[in-house]
Amino acid sequence: MTGQRKISYTVAWHNKISEIEQVAWDALAVPLETPILEWEWLRQMEVSGSIVPQTGWLPYHLTISSDGQLIAAAPLYIKSHSAGEFVYDYMWADVASQLGVAYYPKMVGMCPATPSVGYRFLIAPGENEELLTALMVNQIDKLCQRHGIHGCSLNFVDPQWRPKLEGLGFSSWLHQSYAWKNPGYKNFDDYLAVFNKNQRRNIRRERKAMASQGITIKPLTGDEIPRSFFSLMYELYDKTNAQFGPWAAKYLTQEFFEGLYDGFRHRLLFMAAFKEQDPEIPVAMSFLLKKGGLIVGRYWGAFEWINALHFNACYYSPIEWAINNGVTRFDPGAGSHHKIRRGFHAESNHSMHRFYDDKLRSIMETYIGQVNEAEQGQIEALNDALPFVAGRWPVEAWPGRDPRGRRSVGEPSPGPRPDREDAGNVEQANLDELEKEGSVEEE
Repeated sequence: MTGQRKISYTVAWHNKISEIEQVAWDALAVPLETPILEWEWLRQMEVSGSIVPQTGWLPYHLTISSDGQLIAAAPLYIKSHSAGEFVYDYMWADVASQLGVAYYPKMVGMCPATPSVGYRFLIAPGENEELLTALMVNQIDKLCQRHGIHGCSLNFVDPQWRPKLEGLGFSSWLHQSYAWKNPGYKNFDDYLAVFNKNQRRNIRRERKAMASQGITIKPLTGDEIPRSFFSLMYELYDKTNAQFGPWAAKYLTQEFFEGLYDGFRHRLLFMAAFKEQDPEIPVAMSFLLKKGGLIVGRYWGAFEWINALHFNACYYSPIEWAINNGVTRFDPGAGSHHKIRRGFHAESNHSMHRFYDDKLRSIMETYIGQVNEAEQGQIEALNDALPFVAGRWPVEAWPGRDPRGRRSVGEPSPGPRPDREDAGNVEQANLDELEKEGSVEEE
């Protein structure tokens, strides 16, 4: 009787994403809804000097190969701080300090400096996802414990992927973000129709303010974006951050923006605002990512203050473009509650955490359910302020949810992850299966 062929897996760690072939990486990343895990976007962060050890981000990407072919990968970073994550874990660092245990360095999985949902391990179609996820988590554990890395955080995770991590012993921490969803609007008036009378009037007034001030906003995508606009976008990004002093979120260099022109402009959407007297050089721009049915707002800036320009360049014009181009979801990025007034719902996202100190891990497991309940309450309170007309809620965009973002009847509360003993059994079962199916070689 012929025995079943034993599969061999090769595990490797990489300090530069450029060590990994773009075609192989993108074969795993391009099928995803989000563009933020694609090779060129991540590479530009590294080669531009933005996400490098000197700024507290040490790239440490994990890959799994079989028969010489890349079948799984994870963008990962070893960090000495929490800046640029938009997951404000300082309270856990404070708890660690009070316990007398170290919190840094830590390992982080995310797209750096990008508060957008969609992070996950990249796994080739047809491969055993549960098995490979367990293998990758096991390799992360081994590396962290071998090198004195005190925890692993995976931020803004894909909600469909989250249960796999909970089953492998990660604690799930709920956060609030925003999203606009398109239930099938045919035009901008359809979008306006869901608002109450006062807010419809306010939005129309803010839209008209552009023409009355001699401002035209043009959407530009891909090859329509002049190369010179990438340097301008950096100037605007720098100017916006300068307004916030020590609270700025400036993590990217000019080289990052300029480097996107050659290999990533096909994923970009600029909203460029022009004054009548200068139709060539924008007075303001917003910078968004686009892919299929998704757009992601990232940066904005203006060379001078113009009434209502921010709302138009960052919200109304992208929403109009989304409607005209069949986009179903607009992630506007981190920001304040004024998004609610423009029809963005508050919604939950999750970061997943694994502490290697028993005391710190126990505290998170004990209290994370209460923390998550409080955050869910904040989400519901924000959505109570949505200025929509009763009976005109765009419920088609929020299947299975109360229109104001509340949990549906029977939906479980955002409590702690499964019991640790059970989670450990899941992990061990997966690793036992791995030993039966194949072998692991480390590079």
